[in-house]
Amino acid sequence: MGCTSSAYAIGKKNMKKSIPEISIFIPVLRIPSQSDLQKTLGNSIPKDLADRICSLRNQILLVAEDTGGSAISELIKALEEYLSLLLGLTKKEYGLQDLLEFKWKELGDGKQEICAANLWFEVLSALHMMATLTLIEANERLIPKQNSLSERLVSADCMREAIDLVLKAAGYLNFCVHDVLPRLPPDIKNKLPLDMQGSVLEAISKQALAQGTEVQLGLAVQSKNATLSVKRRLACEQLTFFAQAYCCLSEVKDSNAVLKKQLLFLKWKHLEAKAAAYYYHGLIVDKGTDPSSHVTALCCFLAAEELLAETKKACLTFCLTHPITRSSPPWGAMKHLHRKIPDITPKKFQMYGFLLDQKKKGLQILPNLPEFQLSLKPDEYELPELDPTWGCGKWEIFGQSLKEHPSDDDEEEET
Repeated sequence: MGCTSSAYAIGKKNMKKSIPEISIFIPVLRIPSQSDLQKTLGNSIPKDLADRICSLRNQILLVAEDTGGSAISELIKALEEYLSLLLGLTKKEYGLQDLLEFKWKELGDGKQEICAANLWFEVLSALHMMATLTLIEANERLIPKQNSLSERLVSADCMREAIDLVLKAAGYLNFCVHDVLPRLPPDIKNKLPLDMQGSVLEAISKQALAQGTEVQLGLAVQSKNATLSVKRRLACEQLTFFAQAYCCLSEVKDSNAVLKKQLLFLKWKHLEAKAAAYYYHGLIVDKGTDPSSHVTALCCFLAAEELLAETKKACLTFCLTHPITRSSPPWGAMKHLHRKIPDITPKKFQMYGFLLDQKKKGLQILPNLPEFQLSLKPDEYELPELDPTWGCGKWEIFGQSLKEHPSDDDEEEET
């Protein structure tokens, strides 16, 4: 243990502070904080099991702090094991549901601490950490180790892995919204930080699906077999997901710096998706033979060009808003569209601009984009099976719950 801890500590000391690069938006990473669970657990369950639960929780805290959250696979494995032990404590016969106080804090900011005496709050926090770590890993897949400030080439394998990861993260978050939050009493829900409330968790889940669709579109652009219809469909689905995420986040009454930045991210990505959708819709409509089709297509290209210019401003606003971040150079579909839209729009305007002037009054409103059934779904997540230790049968001496144990005051009265 000493060597492992030393290795992580060295890694932490050598970490350089830098402005993070964002391809996938990542919520605040919360990690366990020191909580005095040992005494309470030791009165109700076997000491070796109590020691194992506390040791795992402390291990997650230590590794997260010493690596800055970069030991993703190790942390998720430890969290899964911790959950399988934690679920045993939810049994009513042990009387522990509201007696154990769990504390969590933001990584790197010990001041932002939250605590609650509720086991399902601990489950929620563990799953939120797993989702955040998974999104961090997805972001890393889209940022090659050999970075370029102007060009970005992401391999197809990395894109596919990123899609799998965002779907897994969406699954964790979806489970939190529908299966864990309903178990929390109102007073605990009211204590939750903004980014762990239902609307925000749902927004991050929708956003993950949007970015999964964005990566799918990037793969379609690289594929020779993907038709224009497929690309338009993906662009429109991406647009819908980002709109849903923005709607969920807009429902939050209060706000903080992180949520404001997330809203700016969604606005930026929504503009990108809309530009892509109008571009591909214009290419399909332009295949028509009547003049009105060409005019509609030209309106789509002009809209895409205007939206593309707005995306650059929205990206800059997002990056400069605290906490400051860097955006990735254009990659995937946007790398393609940054070349294609400025190229095709003036050509089509030269060809069909006179038609637009003739029918200007009838075409002041852009054509509606087609709507499609959304294809990406969050992965189905289920809590891990109960650790076998809970079924070992050695529970006779621990059958008395904490609520039945005499308090210190009772003992004083008896003496």
